[in-house]
Amino acid sequence: MTKTPIYCDYNAGAPVRAEAAVAMSRALAQGGNPSSVHSFGRRAKAIVEDAREKIASAVEARAENVIFTSGATEALHLALTSVGASSLIISAVEHDAVFEHATRTLQTQLVAPVDANGVIELDGLAKLLADAPKPALLAIQLANNETGVIQPIAKIAALAREHGALLLVDAAQALGRIPVSIADLDATYLVISSHKLGGPSGAGALVLAPGAPFVTARFGGGQERGRRPGTENSAALVGFGVAIEWAERERATEAPRLAAMRDRFEAGLPSDAVIFGKDAPRLPNTSNFALPGLAAETAVIAMDLEGVAISSGAACSSGKVRSSRVLAAMGAPIDLTKAALRVSFGHESKDTDVDEALHALNKIAARRALKGAA
Repeated sequence: MTKTPIYCDYNAGAPVRAEAAVAMSRALAQGGNPSSVHSFGRRAKAIVEDAREKIASAVEARAENVIFTSGATEALHLALTSVGASSLIISAVEHDAVFEHATRTLQTQLVAPVDANGVIELDGLAKLLADAPKPALLAIQLANNETGVIQPIAKIAALAREHGALLLVDAAQALGRIPVSIADLDATYLVISSHKLGGPSGAGALVLAPGAPFVTARFGGGQERGRRPGTENSAALVGFGVAIEWAERERATEAPRLAAMRDRFEAGLPSDAVIFGKDAPRLPNTSNFALPGLAAETAVIAMDLEGVAISSGAACSSGKVRSSRVLAAMGAPIDLTKAALRVSFGHESKDTDVDEALHALNKIAARRALKGAA
C-alpha cells in the first residue's frame, strides 16, 4: 500500500488553501483586464481592489499603499531600486534577494554581524547606522527563512529612527505566523508574499508607510498607481487576499499548535542533533537542524524516498544543495552548514506528520550510524 506523502516544507511554499483555490477559480472564470473600462474590466478591477483591502487590513496599512508584485523577491527589488538611498545596511543572515542585489549592483553595502543564534548584534548595527552614507536604507528580515529566528525588530526600528534611516522589513516568512503590522513594526516599507501562507505562487506586495519615499524606475501601463507597471494577475491576487484572511483568522490557534508540533519533533531527534537558533525567539512552525555526518542532500533525497518532503537549510534555484551562508554567519562549522535540514509545518499539518517524519529521519540516521561504524 502506497503511503500518503507527508509535506513538511511550508517555508518553501504552503499548499494552496481550498478557500483560495475556489476564489481563484471564480476569478479565472470571470476573466477581464482590470485596466479595461467595460463591465468585464470593472468587475476584474473590483476583485483586485477587494484583495488589496484584505491585505492592507491584515498588515494595518492603507489600501492605496499596497503595491502588488509577482512575489517577495520582486517586492524587495522594487523597494531597493525605488528608495534612492545612498547606502544599504543589511544583516549577515538576509535573504539572497537582498544580499545578492547589493553585491551585483555595486551599491554601498554594510553588513551587520549576528550572534550564534542568528540575532543581529545591536551595537554593531548602531555603529553601521552612525557611519553609513545618508540617506541609508536598513533592510532586515523579520523572521529568517532558514532558521525561523525572529529579529528584535522594535529595537532595530528604534535605532533606524535614531539615525534617520529608512527601514525595509521582509515579512514574507512571518506573515500569518506571528503578528505583522507595518505601524507596530515602525517600518517604512514592508514586503509580504502569498505562497508562504496558502495563497498561490506569483503574488506578493510591497507595502508603504504613509509618506514613504518612493520613485519607481519602471514605466509602462501605469498600473498600481504608476509604481509597478504590468497587468495585474487578478486570480492570483484574489487567492492571496483570501489566504491572508484565513491565515490571520486562524493564527491565534495555529501558532501554539504548530509550536507544539515543532517542539515534539525536536524532542524526538537523535541525541546528537544540533538545532540552530534554538535559544532565540523563532517562528512557531520552523526547525532548522543538522545531524553530524549526514549530508543534507543525502538526507533530503532519502526522506523523499520515505515519503516525507523536507528541505536543506539553503537551496539554490537549480535544486542543488549548498552550504548555508546564514549558518556560516552564525559561526556554525562547515560540516554542520553542509548538513543543515529544515522542517516546517503549516495549516494542513497533522500530529501524525511529526511521527512519520521522525520515524523516517531516525531510520536514516540509524543507517548513518551503521555506515560510520563499518
